[in-house]
Amino acid sequence: MGDLIEEWATQVAEAELSSTLPRRWAHTQGVAKRAVEVSQVLGQDAGLLVAAATLHDVGYAPRLATTGFHPLDGARFLRDEHGAEERLVRLVANHSLALLEAEERGLWEELASEFPLLEEPLLVDALVYCDMTTTPDGDRTTAKERVAEILGRYGDDSVVGRFIRRAAPEILAAVERVEAALAAQPR
Repeated sequence: MGDLIEEWATQVAEAELSSTLPRRWAHTQGVAKRAVEVSQVLGQDAGLLVAAATLHDVGYAPRLATTGFHPLDGARFLRDEHGAEERLVRLVANHSLALLEAEERGLWEELASEFPLLEEPLLVDALVYCDMTTTPDGDRTTAKERVAEILGRYGDDSVVGRFIRRAAPEILAAVERVEAALAAQPR
């Protein structure tokens, strides 16, 4: 996979996000940078992680927002318009504990049946890590600060607020697991 998929992912994400949602594009670029930084723990899946990080928020693009749930809209776009590889599509569909938010939105069955969660814990955790340690402007942050920022932006009683409060313990655990894997890497 490697460089070609990463290049393709950047072209697709930039085309969909850079002009219509420049802040989302900045976040996406920051998440992709985190993916490059952590990719050594994934071996042959490094390119897949970088591509998923680059495409994780593509479903926010206004022309793609059919359900209003960006993981599902993005995954459908990648599958239907680009014929993207199944593992990539499933990572985008399920990034950052999306099944919990899908449940809040009444879309759990749709997401779970159409795009089952990958049984690759380190790969799934790595994408959570990249997304949840990157600010909306693409800068580095801690997972705790990112969860607090999301709560502040959406509010406690919103769909996203309820989701992020439920997801926070698993987000923090996923980040810890990736940090432990990174620390175990030879220097």
